[in-house]
Amino acid sequence: MSTIERFSNASTDLQVSGFLHRPESLSEEGLVLTHGAGGNAQSGLLVAIAEAFAGAGFTVLRCDLPFRQLRRFGPPRPGDAARDREGLSNAIKEMRKLVSGRVFVGGQSYGGRQASMLLAEETLPDKLADGLLLLSYPLHAPSRPDQPRTQHLPKLHVPTLFVHGTRDPFGSIEEIEAARKLISVKTELLIVEGAGHDLGFKGKAKREELPSRILRLFQTSFFRE
Repeated sequence: MSTIERFSNASTDLQVSGFLHRPESLSEEGLVLTHGAGGNAQSGLLVAIAEAFAGAGFTVLRCDLPFRQLRRFGPPRPGDAARDREGLSNAIKEMRKLVSGRVFVGGQSYGGRQASMLLAEETLPDKLADGLLLLSYPLHAPSRPDQPRTQHLPKLHVPTLFVHGTRDPFGSIEEIEAARKLISVKTELLIVEGAGHDLGFKGKAKREELPSRILRLFQTSFFRE
């Protein structure tokens, strides 16, 4: 069993705020998760994934991006992205203080995009995080495949796991496969049949088996030697 507690650290310019899942046994690895443009750290998908990973021994932080800390509702504004990445960077650094091993970062939709852009901004050999989990990566706006959000992907230098639904209007499976080829390091794709952008987590609905599928791929064929 893991425990969940509120987490807040205002020692930096951008506060880190969210929920911390501590595993029952001493943890060496950490995972920072953040939300999409319309959600927050309490989204059902993030909670379910955090519980699954904490149950397997990860320390997990579900955090609210700076734009959500300022506004309880509504999507981010065009000028929010850089601050959101800085806030996510602070959250990863806080996780580094909590665990002695590797730290992974990921998010749903907008949150995953900002996480990927943050890691793409790094210059080797510096490494803020050890791997990336992209839940419903928004490759393009619905019906706008001519405007892909892939320019930064070739700059990624950490292993990346995509989790994507076959009915996601923000990108088809074929488009995700093409995007994976832009990344020079190892990538994996977990396909969720029949799921849209919410991956089956909408309101009280949820795909009970999905978090364990993500965890299993993460552990057995991706980040563990």
